[in-house]
Amino acid sequence: MAMTASTAGRRYSNATYRAMRRVKAVGLYAGVAAVLAYMLFPYYWAIVSSTKTGQALYQFTLLPALDFSNYRQLFNNPVFMGALVNSGVVALVSTAISLVIGILAAYALGRLRFPPGRMVLIAVLMISVFPQVVVLSGMFEVIGWLGLYNRPSGLIVSYLILTLPFTTWILTSFIRDLPKELEEAALVDGCSRLRILTHVLLPLMGPAIASTGLLSFILAWNEFLFALTFILTDENRTVPVAIGLLTGSSRYEYPFGQIMAASVTVTLPLLALVLVFQRKIVAGLTSGAVKG
Repeated sequence: MAMTASTAGRRYSNATYRAMRRVKAVGLYAGVAAVLAYMLFPYYWAIVSSTKTGQALYQFTLLPALDFSNYRQLFNNPVFMGALVNSGVVALVSTAISLVIGILAAYALGRLRFPPGRMVLIAVLMISVFPQVVVLSGMFEVIGWLGLYNRPSGLIVSYLILTLPFTTWILTSFIRDLPKELEEAALVDGCSRLRILTHVLLPLMGPAIASTGLLSFILAWNEFLFALTFILTDENRTVPVAIGLLTGSSRYEYPFGQIMAASVTVTLPLLALVLVFQRKIVAGLTSGAVKG
C-alpha cells in the first residue's frame, strides 16, 4: 500500500515533462505525416506516371520524367477535349438546377409545418442512398420517353436524381439551424415567404450553398454509370467515360500514361474550385456544429 501510494503521488521533474511533451508532439506529427502520405501519394504517383512513356512506365522511380508527350496526345484528342466541355456543362447545369429546387424544398421542409413533411424528408433520404443500378432501368425508360437519349440534356435530367436529394437534405438541416427570430421579424414587417427566403435567409446560406454546390458538382463530374448507359456517340460523352474508353496505338497496348495524364487533368478543375471556395466550404461544413 505504501509503494502504491508513493507511485501514485510521484511527481516528474520539469525536464521529464518537457521530454514527454516532445515525444507526444513527435508522435502526433508522425501520425499526421503518415496519413497525409497515405492520402496524397496516389495523386503524386499519378503525376509521376503521366510523365512516363514506353518502358519507363515499368521502372520504379519517385521522380517525374518530365516527358509531357502524354499530355500533348491527350490535348490533341478532340474526343477528350469535347468530353471535358460536356462534363463541365452537364455538371454546372445539373448543380444549378438542384440548388434552385433544393433551396425551395429545403425551406418548405425546414420551416413550413405540414403533416407529410417528415415523410417527404425520409423519402428524400431513402432516394439519396439508393444504388444507381436500382434506378437505372427506370431512368432508361424516362430518358427514352422524353426523347433525351444520347443527349447531354438526358444526363442533366438523370443527374438530378443524384444531386437533388443530397442538396435538399443538407440545406434542410442548415435552414433549421438558422434563428427563427429573423423570419418572425420579417413576417411582422409584411414580407412574403418568398421574399424572406431570397432577402433574409439566402444571404446567410452562402457557406452552405457553396459547400453543397461543390459536392454536387463533384458528384456530377465523376458520374460514370448513367453517362455510359445513356450516351452512345463520342461527341456527347463525358470525361469519366472518355477516360475509360482511351485506347493505345494497338489493341494490345494499354495507355496507362495517357490515363494517368487524363486523371491529373480532370482533377485540376476540382482542385481550383476547392481552393477558391475553401473558406466557405469550411464554414458551411461547420455551421450548426456549435449552438449558443
